[in-house]
Amino acid sequence: MPLLTIITVTYNAEKYLERTLLSVAKSARLVPGAADNMEYMLIDGASSDGTLMIAERYGTLLTNIVSKHDDGLYDAMNKGLGMATGKYIWFLNAGDEVHNGQVISRLLHAFESDADVYYSDALLVRDDGSEVGLRSEVTPHTLPKKIKWRDFSMGMRVCHQAFIARRSTAPLYESTNLSADIAWEIECLKKAKKTRLLSFVMCRYLVGGLSVQRHRRSLLDRYRVLRKHFGLIPTLWYHGLIILRGGVFALRKGGKYW
Repeated sequence: MPLLTIITVTYNAEKYLERTLLSVAKSARLVPGAADNMEYMLIDGASSDGTLMIAERYGTLLTNIVSKHDDGLYDAMNKGLGMATGKYIWFLNAGDEVHNGQVISRLLHAFESDADVYYSDALLVRDDGSEVGLRSEVTPHTLPKKIKWRDFSMGMRVCHQAFIARRSTAPLYESTNLSADIAWEIECLKKAKKTRLLSFVMCRYLVGGLSVQRHRRSLLDRYRVLRKHFGLIPTLWYHGLIILRGGVFALRKGGKYW
């Protein structure tokens, strides 16, 4: 059983996929015996552009390439979870990147501590690759040293691409919920007996994903997730605090997040 399974979900992602694959390849290249310690799976939703041609160029890196029609991002991620054999799961979708060449080596070393969840900061980047900044600095979401599921009372505390969970305790995603990543992290943390904040940045996260593109629906789904885990009255209270916190943070940043 490999220590790490990396899963990349794609659909017509020819514009972004290679930057993701190349970043994994560069980092894996520095790990002796990487093929024994990790697997890398691409789950594609039957792309009609050049996505699969790009993937095939990285055939020695990708353990599995699966291309079938699916019911959206989280359905595809569930397929990846079902196929994964690694001890730990890491999702890096098209456009996201391993932060640098040392990350995979440092991750495999960190896994010796046998935590259930590993997490870190994420460097936010724009479509053209320019850097926005660390998520903990350019958004109100600071990183706790000892994260607990209740830390998500005011939203997504840890970037999904900077969150690695033990596969044996990782649940499936609610495939129709645009905030299913928040729910998934909460469920992972509820089951976790040990978590670890990593001292290094794990990923470069491409801003502007599905939750941003469909913002209103995402906010409603986030409300449903938080209500399920925290109850009606606390969730209403927390959402008031979210609005207040966001306004204060934006004012400090000159009227914007980044």
